[in-house]
Amino acid sequence: MIRRNRILRNSPAIRAMVAETILRPSDFIAPLFIIEGKGIKEEISSMPGYFRHSLDLTVQEVKELWGMGIKSVLLFIKCADELKDNKGTEALNPNGLMQRAIRAVKEAVPGMLVMTDVALDPFSSYGHDGIVEGEEIVNDATVNVLAAMSVSHAEAGADFVAPSDMMDGRILAIREALEDNNFTKTGIMAYSAKYASCFYGPFRDALDSAPGFGDKKTYQMDFSNAREALKETLMDVDEGADIVMVKPAMAYLDIIRLIKDSVTVPVSAYHVSGEYAMIKAAAKMGWINEEKAVIESLTSIKRAGADLIATYFAKDAVRLLNN
Repeated sequence: MIRRNRILRNSPAIRAMVAETILRPSDFIAPLFIIEGKGIKEEISSMPGYFRHSLDLTVQEVKELWGMGIKSVLLFIKCADELKDNKGTEALNPNGLMQRAIRAVKEAVPGMLVMTDVALDPFSSYGHDGIVEGEEIVNDATVNVLAAMSVSHAEAGADFVAPSDMMDGRILAIREALEDNNFTKTGIMAYSAKYASCFYGPFRDALDSAPGFGDKKTYQMDFSNAREALKETLMDVDEGADIVMVKPAMAYLDIIRLIKDSVTVPVSAYHVSGEYAMIKAAAKMGWINEEKAVIESLTSIKRAGADLIATYFAKDAVRLLNN
């Protein structure tokens, strides 16, 4: 033999030296669930070890994340039922929970990149990502609200707005609204290839945002399709998206690679709640090693081409990497 490939696997030092994919704390976006109140920390039953926090404890959490080297958070709020309607009224409230959360996080940790969820499902009496007429989720009226919502978040201090709705034309509308209101430094992280997936269940438990009727297949993507993901993503880039996202991640590694090879903007991927819950459940049963599964899963997402990974394992992963 003149080539022995196993030489480069012979020791931990050699394997570390030639590793092609390296996870870093700055790769991670930490999703945060925020609720009204004070001193509240509620575990999400379908997401063991993950919590909803009141705003005061959210600030503490953000400080801890920053100290660990995590540079970005993605904010989601749980809207009270009595504030939900079919117009997104509370989403535009300048003193709403989301707007207060943005201001509080930026005041506490000015360097933290604050990304905000832009969609109507947390605020909708129907649990859909847009305005409902009959049983149709209407596109253009929804886009108008999403653009106004994005401006409201920018006014509160958001660094990036992250539209997760999958309405047609919303990236251009949001970019134009931001420009018209002089928010020229506010970025857009577009959920460009967001699939209608069964892996979102625990997230909907966390925010009480499950659809009240039907499903989301008329606006989220068919999981059978790949070329459509590329079409959606290229359109978002043309309309002004600064970062594009694939969601979910683990079952869509091929889509991450397809998009990474086709665009010149950063690509993010969302390691979603169902993917988190599966690892937690299997580890609880003793079927897999949780720590190894976390690092292997996140490494595979980055290896597929993700520059950024939104994951509920962000803190756990940093601790494991440091050890």
